[in-house]
Amino acid sequence: MKRRLYIGTNTKMFQTGREAEEYIRRMDELIDDIRDRLEFFFIPSFTSLERVVRAVGERIRIGAQNMAWEDRGQFTGEVSPLMLEEIGVRFVLIGHSERRHVFGETDIMEAAKIRLAADHGFTALLCIGETAQQKESGLAAQSVLEQLKAAAGELSPEEASERLWIGYEPVWAIGTAGTPASASYAEDMHAVIRSGLVELFGEKGTEIPVLYGGSVNPSNAPEIIERNGIDGLFIGRSAWDPDRFNGIIRDVLPVFERRADR
Repeated sequence: MKRRLYIGTNTKMFQTGREAEEYIRRMDELIDDIRDRLEFFFIPSFTSLERVVRAVGERIRIGAQNMAWEDRGQFTGEVSPLMLEEIGVRFVLIGHSERRHVFGETDIMEAAKIRLAADHGFTALLCIGETAQQKESGLAAQSVLEQLKAAAGELSPEEASERLWIGYEPVWAIGTAGTPASASYAEDMHAVIRSGLVELFGEKGTEIPVLYGGSVNPSNAPEIIERNGIDGLFIGRSAWDPDRFNGIIRDVLPVFERRADR
């Protein structure tokens, strides 16, 4: 069976429930003829989740932007996996750079969330990435491997292969001021991450998808996805217009499939 292209978006704090529903209904229509060639996912705000799940059911993988590290407790403002399960969400984004660098989440917190996600049978998209200072100091590889091992190292190989995705997002490439990584740099870092996954999980580490994110746009997406070791794209603002996102998907899908056939 051919590997499918992993591609999706996180809308951060930019869409209301109504806007998210309109967006995902439109995307559902646009990708209908190619959905069996994709692992397509959408990660809207918490207040949009139930509405979006009702709109598309299981045709599209819907995820939460964050999740608490406990099922229940005195954690005002947090959302537990039990609450997500209740509305049909079993996919969660963990360790996004904004959670780490704006809200101060640590590798210990991410590890607890990854463990709880696996215990509930969730798929977790774990984000890792180096800062500009770490890159300039030659510590990029060390930084991402430390984040990977700290957050996911307690999973069994079977849990990791079935329930773990990795999003490589260099911190310096994210946001309105971000500069996208070159395709060659992204390829090199994906190779580093893959080596770390194999070190942690053996042969099962080859089965875990590794996606690139960080200022992906229509111009650079095909060049990035053409590089070895990049299993998909985690796209921000360039994906928030459905027709534009559909254009990106249709540009990169044949590139990915040609590479997979080599």
